[in-house]
Amino acid sequence: MDWQTPEDTVPSAFITDANVRSLLGKPPATGAWREGDPVGQRQFITVTDLALEFSGLLPSARIAYETHGTLNDAASNAILVAHALTGDSHIVGNPGNGQSTAGWWNDLVGPGKAIDTNRWFVVSPNILGGCQGSTGPASHAPDGAEFGARFPFITIRDQVAAQVALSNALGIDRWAAVIGGSMGGMHALEWAVGHPDRLERVAILAAPPVSTADQIGHNSVQVESIRTDPAFADGAYYDAADGDGPHRGLALARRLALLNYRSPDELNDRFARTWQSEVSPWGRGGRYAVESYLDFHGNKFARRFDANSYITLVEAMSSHDVARGRGTLQHALATATMPALVLGIDSDRLFPVSGQEIIAEHLPGNIDGARPHVIHSPFGHDGFLIESTIVGAQLERLLSL
Repeated sequence: MDWQTPEDTVPSAFITDANVRSLLGKPPATGAWREGDPVGQRQFITVTDLALEFSGLLPSARIAYETHGTLNDAASNAILVAHALTGDSHIVGNPGNGQSTAGWWNDLVGPGKAIDTNRWFVVSPNILGGCQGSTGPASHAPDGAEFGARFPFITIRDQVAAQVALSNALGIDRWAAVIGGSMGGMHALEWAVGHPDRLERVAILAAPPVSTADQIGHNSVQVESIRTDPAFADGAYYDAADGDGPHRGLALARRLALLNYRSPDELNDRFARTWQSEVSPWGRGGRYAVESYLDFHGNKFARRFDANSYITLVEAMSSHDVARGRGTLQHALATATMPALVLGIDSDRLFPVSGQEIIAEHLPGNIDGARPHVIHSPFGHDGFLIESTIVGAQLERLLSL
């Protein structure tokens, strides 16, 4: 639940008239990648008979993924990077040709970078339930219509099961590392606990061991903002004309989320009580600058994402509990003995450091002993995406082991 891509990080201050003009025109009913759209850097595999925790069997699912670097003959240099809530498989590269955004970790993945593709073979899949190539609510069901609200309920554990199937299809029995931040950090933790024999290292960035009541509450408000948009039409909006889809509800969900992704100090320092224009917000119809900032990014997001997919993924995050069915949390974490980087951000109010402290205390292989590595950043939860130099140094430390 974060910016995820450079498209969402710029602008990060005052919204200009040029920014507003960039969103002229009616938004589509969905921002999902659809069959027939340019493929870009995506590759695809099909997973069959995927057993879901609570929703029976998914007979067939497509997983979109991208790769960077070269897999060695022993298939021993592969790294899986899991994206966060609104990211996708496009971890490196420019926008265009079917890619709506630039690579979301361009600064960290590539030749000579922290995750050096001269050494490592990097695989970045779009998660099950996503909307950028992997099967999700905007995909066609067996009856030829979009799944929509009929898409099965899925969990973090189900999404990792799909990643395991991808690993098998690629002939990768053991990952050199599994790395993820935010929702991707939930995936990384689930890999470490659920499949410890299939990864040599793990990096869990800005993620909790379990979604708390506070986090579930924030998620529920976002979901409800989408469902109460009349244009949501109970999830059956895919034939709606441009401008007639649930873009208002989706944009509102994004605005709500953004308030948790950034720190209070950063918002206060950037915007204070500044007006967006010379028109007063005090009964004269003007707006505060922070209001325009949230509106712009909410409306921008609604053009590249799918409302049903957002609900599916947010509910998967709420399901997160790495100890479910595994005894106590301490017992579950104790099974993950590989070298682990547990990284927290001191200004993170979405997934506070207290969650990373629990993980670090009980992971036997934590490279910082019983404590997480906590970075100082004014950017809140989004620090794992923005603080490339600091985060990159920690990833290099893990990968050097």
